[in-house]
Amino acid sequence: MKVRARFFGLYRELVGSSQADLEIEDKISLADLKQKLAVVFPPLQAFADNLLLAVNGEYGSAELQLKDGDEIAVLPPLSGGDDIEITTAPISTEAVAEMVKRDSYGALVTFVGMVRDNSEGQRVLYMEYEAFLEMAHKKLAEVADEVRARWQPLDIAISHRVGRLEVGEVALAIAVASPHRKEAFAACQYAVDRIKEIVPIWKKEIREDGECG
Repeated sequence: MKVRARFFGLYRELVGSSQADLEIEDKISLADLKQKLAVVFPPLQAFADNLLLAVNGEYGSAELQLKDGDEIAVLPPLSGGDDIEITTAPISTEAVAEMVKRDSYGALVTFVGMVRDNSEGQRVLYMEYEAFLEMAHKKLAEVADEVRARWQPLDIAISHRVGRLEVGEVALAIAVASPHRKEAFAACQYAVDRIKEIVPIWKKEIREDGECG
């Protein structure tokens, strides 16, 4: 029988398509389909345990038996106060900040990393960011967990863009909210440094002189 899988968020980027028609065996459960998706689409293997599936617009139990013609939405896990994102779309720093704002918090600190127009005395035309997506998303989440473990209570949101970015565009936005400014500043600085240390995202500068940095 045939079902249609629709991919959202990071999973759409990993698969490289918003939807795919799948030939599957009869009498397959939603839990079995989750494992099958990880096999058919290898980039999803790292996220197999976290795939959130909805059938025809409704969440279903693991035991739900699929029918011919069903539409399956493959959704990123829903998070509470924290949000981790790797995207090819322009980043809204305001939206990232809104993810962590709470009435109980008195401080909100943001870091915005942008593409500058020069490097080593040469004019930069644009930047290209590339990521090992499966590992990068996992490591960004690891950074957020480290921040939460060191500073509590606290909420953090991280959005990193990949692909081609023009001068002035936002490559990385981090927002940290906590009751007091000292902790918020320290946590934001820590997150920036750790992302540069452990997250497999690389940048290449395309310069006017033809060199790539």
